[in-house]
Amino acid sequence: MATDFVKDVMTPGVVAVRPDASLVEAAQLMRTQDIGDVLVADGQQVVGMLTDRDITVRAVADGADPLTVSVQMVCTPDPVVVAPDDPVSMAVALMREHAVRRLPVVEDGLPVGMVSLGDLAEAEDPDSALADISRALPDDARGADGRDTL
Repeated sequence: MATDFVKDVMTPGVVAVRPDASLVEAAQLMRTQDIGDVLVADGQQVVGMLTDRDITVRAVADGADPLTVSVQMVCTPDPVVVAPDDPVSMAVALMREHAVRRLPVVEDGLPVGMVSLGDLAEAEDPDSALADISRALPDDARGADGRDTL
């Protein structure tokens, strides 16, 4: 791999919601930020991770009301995390072991970024199909014919 440490491939910064936020609040934040996941934080402490898939599969598919169900009820508690100075190989191993596509990056107990499967693919092989997909424009930046409008 061309890079050695998580800090070299991670996306810096985090988007977080309170555990008592509604699923609608979280989904709106995901849409606004054009992301598929948010950290669930109680103060500065990471207590969970919520993905767009969690909202769909764990709540909406079961008929739960996203206006009244809290993020804490649906998120994955105590997510596996990595540190910025951890080797990229550790992030890859953790993703495989826990069958996850994203890992929060935590330094001294505070969230500082996220590393995704796409980040790792782009770092390892920028010409791969997964790297291309990771760099693709969001759907709302494409016309009805699927072509880029930006």
